[in-house]
Parts: sequence; C-alpha cells; structure tokens
Amino acid sequence: MARNKYPEETQAKILEAAMRLFLKKGYEQTTIQDIVSELGGLTKGAFYHHFKSKEEVMDALTTKLFYDDNPFEKVKRQKDLTGLEKIKSMFLQSLDDNSDHRQISIEAMQLLGSPNFLKVLIDDNRDTVAPMYQELIEEGIRDGSIKSEQAKLLAQVFVLLTNFWMIPTIYPGTAEESWQRLLFVKEITDKMGMPVLDDHIIELCRQSLPE
Repeated sequence: MARNKYPEETQAKILEAAMRLFLKKGYEQTTIQDIVSELGGLTKGAFYHHFKSKEEVMDALTTKLFYDDNPFEKVKRQKDLTGLEKIKSMFLQSLDDNSDHRQISIEAMQLLGSPNFLKVLIDDNRDTVAPMYQELIEEGIRDGSIKSEQAKLLAQVFVLLTNFWMIPTIYPGTAEESWQRLLFVKEITDKMGMPVLDDHIIELCRQSLPE
C-alpha cells in the first residue's frame, strides 16, 4: 500500500467531515462509518491511522476551532480596554456566539462523562486556558482594574469556577441551582478583586442557563 504523502491534509479533511456531521446529526448520532462515508474513498484503516476514536476526533476538532479563532488573541489586540474589560469582552462574545464553534462546544459537553475526555479538558484548562487568563489578569492588575496580588491563583480559580463548576454535565442541578451557583461565582470573583460578572453579563448568563 502506498504511504500517504499528505497526512496533515487527510487529517484536516476528516475533521472537516466530522464537523459537518456533528452539526447536522449531533455527536452521538454520528458514527465513524458516517465520517468515512462522508469523505468517499477513505477507508476505516486510514481513519484509525489518524484518530483512535470518535472522541479523539472531537478533542482535535475543538482544539482546532479554539486556535483558529482564539478569543484571547482577539481581546489582546483591543488596546483601548483594561485587563478587566478584556475579560468581560470575552464573556460577552461567548454569550452572543452562534458560530459553529459554539455549537461544537455544546456537542462536546456530552463527552464529559468520559474519564479520558474529562482529563483532556482539565489538562487544557490548566496548561493553556488558565495561563491565558493569567496574562489578562496581570494586565488588569497593572492598570488597576483588578485588585489582586495573586494573578496565577486567581486565574486558576476563575477557570475552575467558570469552566467546570458551571457546567451542568459535571455539576447537574435545576435551573434555580445553576442560577444560585452563578450568583455565588459573582460574589467570589467580586471579593477576589475581579468584578467581571457585572449586572449586564449576569442577566445574559441567566438567559442562557438551561431550563
């Protein structure tokens, strides 16, 4: 069998096909055979050469979409905003985001019951997302919009609160319980000197909470 001279191209095509299917059918309803058939001419063996599972495809896809439109890089270019305002801007963008990226992220929430996928999420948030928040928090400390001396710890706690504690797949609960958690996150972040959840953002968050 001839060796694939363009493995990156094949991998990209698999991700593109998977994204179309996840958006159209949903993650759970999409099979590996569906992805293979979507590409036409690709064998299951070729698929497994690049990805061990459908779960691994979703992980690679969410990572790619994040870096293709990195929200941290976008707000860093907004020189007229303080560090705190940049974090608020990211929140507002995420709440008003109807992009394919957001829909794929919602589909990925179904995988949080998987220990492997959850570990990847924890590693990504600890090693990638928290340091990015730390950079913005340090900027906020320098410009006076954030009142803290512990940028690294504040970033880690903030990620745990918003990217784990508020996810209903990890912490199931009623709409009222989710609302109370959100208010408590606001209370905590206010007391930590980073009042990122203002009344406008809180209201938008409330509207996005599951019923």
